[in-house]
Amino acid sequence: MMKVSGFTFCRDMVRLNYPVVESITSILPIVDEYIVNVGDSDDGTLDLVRSIKSDKIRIIESIWDDTMRKDGRVLAEQANIALAHCTGDWAFYLQADEVVHENDLPTLAKLMSDHLQRSEVLGFMFRYLHFWCDYHTANPWAYRRGVRVVRNNGEMRVVGDGCGFRKKPYGMVLDKKRLGREVIWTGAKIYHYGWVNRPEAILRKVRMRERLWRGDAPMDEQEERARSKADLYGHDYATMKEFTGSHPKVMEERVRSTPRFMKRRSRWLNWRFYKTVLHKGFKG
Repeated sequence: MMKVSGFTFCRDMVRLNYPVVESITSILPIVDEYIVNVGDSDDGTLDLVRSIKSDKIRIIESIWDDTMRKDGRVLAEQANIALAHCTGDWAFYLQADEVVHENDLPTLAKLMSDHLQRSEVLGFMFRYLHFWCDYHTANPWAYRRGVRVVRNNGEMRVVGDGCGFRKKPYGMVLDKKRLGREVIWTGAKIYHYGWVNRPEAILRKVRMRERLWRGDAPMDEQEERARSKADLYGHDYATMKEFTGSHPKVMEERVRSTPRFMKRRSRWLNWRFYKTVLHKGFKG
Protein backbone atom coordinates (compact mmCIF):
# COMPACT_ATOMS: atom_id res chain seq x y z
CA MET A 1 0.00 0.00 0.00
CA MET A 2 1.38 3.40 -1.00
CA LYS A 3 2.36 5.93 1.67
CA VAL A 4 2.92 9.63 0.95
CA SER A 5 4.79 12.06 3.18
CA GLY A 6 4.42 15.82 3.00
CA PHE A 7 7.27 17.95 4.29
CA THR A 8 8.24 21.58 4.75
CA PHE A 9 10.27 23.92 6.94
CA CYS A 10 9.37 27.30 8.37
CA ARG A 11 10.63 30.10 10.56
CA ASP A 12 9.19 33.52 11.51
CA MET A 13 5.96 32.81 9.62
CA VAL A 14 3.87 35.24 11.67
CA ARG A 15 6.34 38.05 11.16
CA LEU A 16 6.59 37.33 7.44
CA ASN A 17 2.83 36.78 7.08
CA TYR A 18 3.30 33.62 5.00
CA PRO A 19 0.33 31.29 4.29
CA VAL A 20 2.01 28.31 5.95
CA VAL A 21 -1.25 27.00 7.41
CA GLU A 22 -2.93 27.15 4.01
CA SER A 23 0.11 25.54 2.39
CA ILE A 24 0.15 22.55 4.75
CA THR A 25 -3.63 22.16 4.71
CA SER A 26 -3.79 22.17 0.91
CA ILE A 27 -2.25 18.69 0.50
CA LEU A 28 -3.28 17.06 3.78
CA PRO A 29 -6.02 15.02 2.03
CA ILE A 30 -3.49 13.07 -0.07
CA VAL A 31 -0.62 12.60 2.40
CA ASP A 32 -0.39 10.10 5.24
CA GLU A 33 1.96 12.24 7.31
CA TYR A 34 3.23 15.81 7.13
CA ILE A 35 6.66 16.63 8.56
CA VAL A 36 6.98 20.28 9.58
CA ASN A 37 10.44 21.46 10.57
CA VAL A 38 9.91 24.59 12.68
CA GLY A 39 13.00 26.71 13.09
CA ASP A 40 13.77 28.79 16.16
CA SER A 41 11.24 31.65 16.11
CA ASP A 42 10.01 34.16 18.65
CA ASP A 43 6.85 35.28 16.84
CA GLY A 44 4.47 32.40 17.54
CA THR A 45 5.30 30.27 14.50
CA LEU A 46 5.38 27.05 16.49
CA ASP A 47 1.95 27.75 18.02
CA LEU A 48 0.61 28.63 14.56
CA VAL A 49 1.65 25.25 13.17
CA ARG A 50 0.31 23.48 16.27
CA SER A 51 -3.06 25.13 15.66
CA ILE A 52 -3.62 22.94 12.57
CA LYS A 53 -5.98 20.20 13.71
CA SER A 54 -4.63 17.05 12.08
CA ASP A 55 -3.05 13.91 13.51
CA LYS A 56 -1.06 13.60 10.28
CA ILE A 57 1.25 16.45 11.27
CA ARG A 58 4.57 15.68 12.97
CA ILE A 59 6.49 18.72 14.18
CA ILE A 60 10.24 18.72 14.63
CA GLU A 61 12.16 21.71 15.93
CA SER A 62 15.55 22.89 14.76
CA ILE A 63 18.09 25.66 15.23
CA TRP A 64 19.14 27.37 12.01
CA ASP A 65 22.84 27.57 11.28
CA ASP A 66 23.23 31.32 10.83
CA THR A 67 26.80 30.86 9.62
CA MET A 68 25.41 29.55 6.31
CA ARG A 69 24.96 33.07 5.00
CA LYS A 70 25.49 32.52 1.28
CA ASP A 71 23.15 31.71 -1.61
CA GLY A 72 20.33 30.64 0.70
CA ARG A 73 21.99 27.30 1.44
CA VAL A 74 20.50 27.09 4.94
CA LEU A 75 17.06 26.75 3.31
CA ALA A 76 18.10 23.52 1.58
CA GLU A 77 19.62 22.29 4.83
CA GLN A 78 16.36 22.86 6.70
CA ALA A 79 14.33 21.19 3.95
CA ASN A 80 16.63 18.16 4.08
CA ILE A 81 16.18 17.88 7.85
CA ALA A 82 12.44 17.52 7.25
CA LEU A 83 12.96 15.14 4.31
CA ALA A 84 15.09 12.86 6.51
CA HIS A 85 12.08 12.32 8.79
CA CYS A 86 9.75 11.27 5.94
CA THR A 87 8.72 7.60 5.95
CA GLY A 88 6.53 7.48 2.83
CA ASP A 89 7.18 6.03 -0.62
CA TRP A 90 6.87 9.56 -2.02
CA ALA A 91 7.88 12.84 -0.37
CA PHE A 92 5.77 15.88 -1.32
CA TYR A 93 7.64 19.12 -0.65
CA LEU A 94 6.00 22.51 -0.34
CA GLN A 95 7.65 25.70 0.77
CA ALA A 96 5.66 27.77 3.24
CA ASP A 97 4.35 30.19 0.59
CA GLU A 98 3.29 27.48 -1.89
CA VAL A 99 -0.24 26.08 -2.14
CA VAL A 100 -1.82 23.31 -4.26
CA HIS A 101 -5.32 23.60 -5.71
CA GLU A 102 -7.80 20.99 -4.48
CA ASN A 103 -8.79 20.25 -8.09
CA ASP A 104 -5.32 18.81 -8.72
CA LEU A 105 -5.25 16.44 -5.75
CA PRO A 106 -6.99 13.43 -7.40
CA THR A 107 -4.63 13.61 -10.41
CA LEU A 108 -1.57 13.80 -8.17
CA ALA A 109 -2.68 10.87 -6.03
CA LYS A 110 -3.29 8.76 -9.15
CA LEU A 111 0.06 9.66 -10.70
CA MET A 112 1.93 8.67 -7.56
CA SER A 113 0.03 5.38 -7.39
CA ASP A 114 0.45 4.61 -11.10
CA HIS A 115 4.23 5.17 -10.97
CA LEU A 116 4.94 3.60 -7.60
CA GLN A 117 6.42 0.44 -9.12
CA ARG A 118 8.33 2.26 -11.88
CA SER A 119 11.64 2.62 -10.09
CA GLU A 120 13.13 4.80 -12.83
CA VAL A 121 10.60 7.56 -11.98
CA LEU A 122 12.18 9.78 -9.35
CA GLY A 123 10.01 12.88 -9.32
CA PHE A 124 6.99 14.82 -10.52
CA MET A 125 7.11 18.30 -12.02
CA PHE A 126 4.60 21.13 -11.57
CA ARG A 127 3.73 24.36 -13.38
CA TYR A 128 4.25 27.48 -11.25
CA LEU A 129 1.90 30.45 -10.89
CA HIS A 130 3.70 33.34 -9.20
CA PHE A 131 1.39 35.98 -7.76
CA TRP A 132 2.67 39.52 -7.62
CA CYS A 133 1.57 42.27 -5.21
CA ASP A 134 -2.01 40.96 -5.03
CA TYR A 135 -4.09 37.87 -5.75
CA HIS A 136 -5.30 39.16 -9.13
CA THR A 137 -1.87 39.51 -10.70
CA ALA A 138 0.66 36.94 -11.91
CA ASN A 139 4.30 37.34 -12.89
CA PRO A 140 4.76 35.36 -16.16
CA TRP A 141 8.54 35.89 -16.22
CA ALA A 142 9.35 34.04 -13.00
CA TYR A 143 10.50 30.40 -13.15
CA ARG A 144 7.86 28.20 -14.73
CA ARG A 145 8.54 24.62 -13.58
CA GLY A 146 9.67 22.78 -10.49
CA VAL A 147 9.81 19.28 -9.02
CA ARG A 148 7.85 19.04 -5.78
CA VAL A 149 7.32 15.29 -5.32
CA VAL A 150 10.27 12.85 -5.19
CA ARG A 151 10.71 9.16 -4.57
CA ASN A 152 11.71 8.78 -0.94
CA ASN A 153 14.45 6.20 -1.49
CA GLY A 154 17.20 7.88 0.50
CA GLU A 155 18.92 9.11 -2.66
CA MET A 156 17.20 12.46 -3.16
CA ARG A 157 18.40 15.73 -1.68
CA VAL A 158 17.11 19.30 -1.75
CA VAL A 159 19.81 21.59 -3.17
CA GLY A 160 20.58 25.23 -3.87
CA ASP A 161 18.35 27.65 -2.00
CA GLY A 162 15.81 24.96 -1.25
CA CYS A 163 14.00 24.86 -4.58
CA GLY A 164 15.49 21.91 -6.51
CA PHE A 165 16.36 18.23 -6.13
CA ARG A 166 19.25 16.04 -7.18
CA LYS A 167 20.50 12.55 -6.45
CA LYS A 168 23.04 12.79 -3.68
CA PRO A 169 25.79 13.51 -3.31
CA TYR A 170 26.41 15.01 -6.77
CA GLY A 171 24.22 13.01 -9.14
CA MET A 172 21.57 13.99 -11.65
CA VAL A 173 19.48 17.11 -11.17
CA LEU A 174 15.73 16.56 -11.49
CA ASP A 175 14.91 19.20 -14.07
CA LYS A 176 13.07 19.53 -17.39
CA LYS A 177 15.86 17.62 -19.18
CA ARG A 178 14.66 14.52 -17.30
CA LEU A 179 11.01 14.85 -18.35
CA GLY A 180 9.55 11.66 -19.76
CA ARG A 181 11.69 9.20 -17.84
CA GLU A 182 13.01 10.16 -14.38
CA VAL A 183 10.60 13.11 -14.11
CA ILE A 184 6.87 13.01 -14.90
CA TRP A 185 4.92 16.11 -15.90
CA THR A 186 1.80 16.39 -13.70
CA GLY A 187 -0.09 19.28 -15.29
CA ALA A 188 -0.80 20.43 -11.71
CA LYS A 189 0.04 23.91 -10.47
CA ILE A 190 1.92 25.35 -7.54
CA TYR A 191 0.38 28.65 -6.45
CA HIS A 192 3.27 30.74 -5.17
CA TYR A 193 2.16 33.59 -2.91
CA GLY A 194 5.41 34.78 -1.37
CA TRP A 195 5.31 38.17 -3.09
CA VAL A 196 1.76 39.06 -2.08
CA ASN A 197 2.12 40.89 1.20
CA ARG A 198 1.96 44.10 3.16
CA PRO A 199 4.82 46.56 2.50
CA GLU A 200 6.25 46.08 5.99
CA ALA A 201 6.25 42.29 5.54
CA ILE A 202 7.95 42.65 2.16
CA LEU A 203 10.72 44.69 3.82
CA ARG A 204 11.15 41.93 6.43
CA LYS A 205 11.29 39.36 3.64
CA VAL A 206 13.98 41.15 1.63
CA ARG A 207 15.97 41.75 4.81
CA MET A 208 15.80 38.03 5.48
CA ARG A 209 16.88 37.23 1.92
CA GLU A 210 19.84 39.60 2.17
CA ARG A 211 20.92 37.90 5.38
CA LEU A 212 20.57 34.39 3.93
CA TRP A 213 22.06 35.09 0.51
CA ARG A 214 24.74 37.70 1.28
CA GLY A 215 24.92 37.75 5.05
CA ASP A 216 28.67 38.26 5.20
CA ALA A 217 28.25 41.82 3.93
CA PRO A 218 28.24 44.65 6.50
CA MET A 219 24.86 45.18 8.15
CA ASP A 220 24.46 48.74 6.89
CA GLU A 221 25.10 47.51 3.34
CA GLN A 222 22.52 44.75 3.77
CA GLU A 223 19.98 47.22 5.11
CA GLU A 224 20.59 49.64 2.24
CA ARG A 225 20.06 46.89 -0.34
CA ALA A 226 16.96 45.60 1.43
CA ARG A 227 15.33 49.02 1.60
CA SER A 228 16.21 49.71 -2.03
CA LYS A 229 14.57 46.46 -3.15
CA ALA A 230 11.53 46.98 -0.95
CA ASP A 231 11.08 50.49 -2.36
CA LEU A 232 10.88 48.95 -5.84
CA TYR A 233 8.12 46.53 -4.79
CA GLY A 234 5.32 46.81 -7.33
CA HIS A 235 7.13 49.14 -9.73
CA ASP A 236 6.48 46.64 -12.56
CA TYR A 237 2.89 45.88 -11.51
CA ALA A 238 1.43 47.42 -14.65
CA THR A 239 3.27 44.97 -16.91
CA MET A 240 2.09 41.84 -15.10
CA LYS A 241 -0.65 39.45 -16.21
CA GLU A 242 -4.23 39.56 -14.95
CA PHE A 243 -5.18 36.28 -13.25
CA THR A 244 -8.69 35.10 -14.11
CA GLY A 245 -8.66 31.55 -12.67
CA SER A 246 -9.69 30.29 -9.25
CA HIS A 247 -7.53 30.17 -6.16
CA PRO A 248 -7.36 27.12 -3.86
CA LYS A 249 -10.24 27.10 -1.37
CA VAL A 250 -7.83 27.26 1.57
CA MET A 251 -6.82 30.72 0.33
CA GLU A 252 -10.35 32.13 0.15
CA GLU A 253 -10.13 34.27 3.29
CA ARG A 254 -6.78 35.82 2.33
CA VAL A 255 -7.99 36.54 -1.20
CA ARG A 256 -11.25 38.06 0.04
CA SER A 257 -9.59 40.29 2.64
CA THR A 258 -6.76 41.61 0.44
CA PRO A 259 -7.47 44.54 -1.89
CA ARG A 260 -5.84 45.10 -5.23
CA PHE A 261 -2.39 46.62 -5.06
CA MET A 262 -3.50 49.50 -7.29
CA LYS A 263 -5.78 50.25 -10.23
CA ARG A 264 -4.37 48.97 -13.48
CA ARG A 265 -5.48 49.24 -17.08
CA SER A 266 -4.80 46.47 -19.58
CA ARG A 267 -1.09 45.75 -19.94
CA TRP A 268 -1.63 45.65 -23.72
CA LEU A 269 -2.16 49.42 -23.53
CA ASN A 270 0.99 50.03 -21.53
CA TRP A 271 4.23 50.77 -23.36
CA ARG A 272 6.27 49.38 -20.45
CA PHE A 273 4.80 45.94 -21.16
CA TYR A 274 6.24 45.94 -24.69
CA LYS A 275 9.60 47.15 -23.41
CA THR A 276 9.63 44.22 -20.95
CA VAL A 277 8.69 41.77 -23.72
CA LEU A 278 11.58 43.03 -25.85
CA HIS A 279 13.92 42.47 -22.92
CA LYS A 280 12.55 39.18 -21.52
CA GLY A 281 10.42 37.74 -24.30
CA PHE A 282 6.70 37.01 -24.20
CA LYS A 283 5.90 34.38 -21.55
CA GLY A 284 2.13 34.58 -21.49
